[in-house]
Amino acid sequence: MLVLTESQVTKFLVAAEDSRYKTLYHLAITTGMRYSELIGLKWSDIDWDRGTIKVQRQLQYIPHKGYQFNRPKTRSGIRTIMLGKTTLSKLRQHYNENAYEDQTGENLIFVNGIGTQIYFKRFHKDFKRVLKNAGLPNIRFHDLRHTAATLMIANGIPVVIVSKILGHSKPSVTMNIYAHASVEMQSEAAQLMENLVTPIPISLKEIQKEDSHR
Repeated sequence: MLVLTESQVTKFLVAAEDSRYKTLYHLAITTGMRYSELIGLKWSDIDWDRGTIKVQRQLQYIPHKGYQFNRPKTRSGIRTIMLGKTTLSKLRQHYNENAYEDQTGENLIFVNGIGTQIYFKRFHKDFKRVLKNAGLPNIRFHDLRHTAATLMIANGIPVVIVSKILGHSKPSVTMNIYAHASVEMQSEAAQLMENLVTPIPISLKEIQKEDSHR
């Protein structure tokens, strides 16, 4: 598992500005959605008034059958995610610029250059191009999900909330996968407490002397 730092995420998103998939990349990093969930999103999944997006299907390629919609494997995989103002703004812009491109009849949010389902091999090529242009490690697309989860936990978002956003069955699953982020937080907490008690006065007499003059 490889994750990007906050500064690396910024570099990635800046480098992705010239990609037709820039909004998909933004949504991947801010929500931690899986690839199959992202390409299966429909415009009807967005509640513009509430600022949410519902994950309720996956779009997967089945050999000899083509692309098919499937329900998430678990009930927890069906979830509603709150979106930030910037993300909603980017989705509105994407709608205004690209909604007419969908030729699938499925009202998909993300399609390829000819308006059909995104083919992973071509998408993967674009993803690697963005990484290279940003001067970043050669990570997998799925590592953006790990990046999202790690940064959420590292920035103090409760694990129970992160678990719901990711669609995990229970918080313990999230903790088992992202224990490294928890360890980093514990280290930061330890240093914070250390700072609270350092430096300690040289002697008890000095404390008593200071108190006597108050």
